[in-house]
Amino acid sequence: MALQNTWDLDVFFEGGSHASGFQSYLSEIKNLIASFREKVTTFDKELKDIVEFMEKLDVKIRQAHSFVSCLQAQDTTDLKANTLKFEVTQLSAEFNKALVIMDSKLAEIPETDWNTILKEKEFSEVAYVLDERRMRVKEKLGVEQETLIQGLSVDGYHAWGSLYNSIMNQIQIPYEENGRTQILSVGQAENLTSKPDRDIRQSVSKNLDHAWEQHADLLSSTLNHLAGFRLNVYKARGWNNVLKEPLNINRMKQETLDVMWKVIIDHKQPFADYLKRKASLLGLERLSWYDLKAPLGENTKEYSFDEAAHFIVNQFGTFGEKLSVFTEKAFKHRWIEAENRSGKRSGGFCSNFSESGQSRIFMTFSGSADNVSTLAHELGHAFHHEAIRNVRPLNRAYAMNVAETASTFAEMIVADAALKQATSEQDKLVLLDDKIQRSVAFFMNIHARFLFETQFYEERKNGVVPVNRLNELMEGAQKEAYCGALGEYHPYFWASKLHFYITSVPFYNFPYTFGYLFSLGIYAMALKEGQGFEEKYIALLKDTASMSVEDLAMKHLSVDLTKPDFWEDAIQLAVQDAKQFLAIT
Repeated sequence: MALQNTWDLDVFFEGGSHASGFQSYLSEIKNLIASFREKVTTFDKELKDIVEFMEKLDVKIRQAHSFVSCLQAQDTTDLKANTLKFEVTQLSAEFNKALVIMDSKLAEIPETDWNTILKEKEFSEVAYVLDERRMRVKEKLGVEQETLIQGLSVDGYHAWGSLYNSIMNQIQIPYEENGRTQILSVGQAENLTSKPDRDIRQSVSKNLDHAWEQHADLLSSTLNHLAGFRLNVYKARGWNNVLKEPLNINRMKQETLDVMWKVIIDHKQPFADYLKRKASLLGLERLSWYDLKAPLGENTKEYSFDEAAHFIVNQFGTFGEKLSVFTEKAFKHRWIEAENRSGKRSGGFCSNFSESGQSRIFMTFSGSADNVSTLAHELGHAFHHEAIRNVRPLNRAYAMNVAETASTFAEMIVADAALKQATSEQDKLVLLDDKIQRSVAFFMNIHARFLFETQFYEERKNGVVPVNRLNELMEGAQKEAYCGALGEYHPYFWASKLHFYITSVPFYNFPYTFGYLFSLGIYAMALKEGQGFEEKYIALLKDTASMSVEDLAMKHLSVDLTKPDFWEDAIQLAVQDAKQFLAIT
């Protein structure tokens, strides 16, 4: 039976954005928040009940967020979904206000008593997360000020992220094919940048750039106000380093971030050489930005959705049975929205329905090898959700950097297996190129985003950064990150990339690179140990939300992430791919 390429959301709440069951669910959450706030305000010795109440509420709010996000993604014209998003954001803000009160109460407990509490059976397994909450609140403002910030953030912070989504949803990209003009969503248009025909890539890129230029003033205002709100909060708290919050969220030391980037910078030359060689193979002096995803060869294989599913399930099976069986379930039970149609938002994501113990994957599948990689990537996220499904809810909230570990690990399994199965030099070259493109994305594209945001936030401290300066910062960051290897860059990338406007996590960039390199190191170990490694891998995933990344690596891999050794070993796998490409060509 052919697989369906649309997801099933009715299993959660039947009726989409008009589901009466979902409205009842939101009402239930609202009542629970009121009860929770009352409990934490009159804090007593029953900490166990409060923690369990918090976990219950957190699971429900995450479920609501996931449902609304899926509704918005599948149909950008669904105005009711936008209204529901606002309702859920408000509920989250109310919940966070109550959490501020709870955390402040935890901070008031004397150190000796607190250490005794954490040793009790009810709290020992969530000791890390509770202690983390207690320590972080000490670095923030008082309860009254922090609850005010949470309240103001609905319309003064998160609203800017919502505005960006609204702008993007309204953008339509004209595309002419066979004498007929089609109107594409941004996601559909971006998929065409991996087409073999350079005229198509160039034309689509030009139309996309025209859209960014038309909306640049509004988008720059959005970015500036979002950053301004964040910086004002940091200033009030006495935080001078804009990386303090993202590093805390990712449970990661500055030393780890610094050594990771240093190792990458020290090993960029093979990837710069790859870009120059690829340009030569395409008959170009230098690649332009829209050539980065260009396939090598006209007869690049295109996959049907069924072929992609079969391929991924089989390749996952080369790593471990549990990953393969889980993935087959995701396809058969319609956990994936992949239909190539207009009206969908751009990009891809995996959303966890924590209360239901399921995930949903969103993307626009048009048959390219890059689409297959994206699908494998999101399935890696879903497997991570599956691995932690039965741990305490407090120990499920893993950070973005380790989240990207599972996804990029899954990508590598598929890419490596496909490369090994290639029957001709041409097929091998195409697959190797696709694999190296991911390394370029993580080592160069993400690095450019990191450089841009670092510089942008420093300049934003002194006032609004105008469009022309944003373009200069973006292009300068790209030239540095790509080692000057391109002939044409993308100065409006700051406008086109959703990640700069996400309000849940600041600096939505370096965790991707961390996850990629971290997973490369894990993958190298997996290759040595074979299928027996799957259980170790699952054990590592289960711990991703209950310790720092440095402790996680030491416990499961016996490595120190603040030293270059692990990163040097990890990056060599990617460097070998680039060198192999250069040798073949």
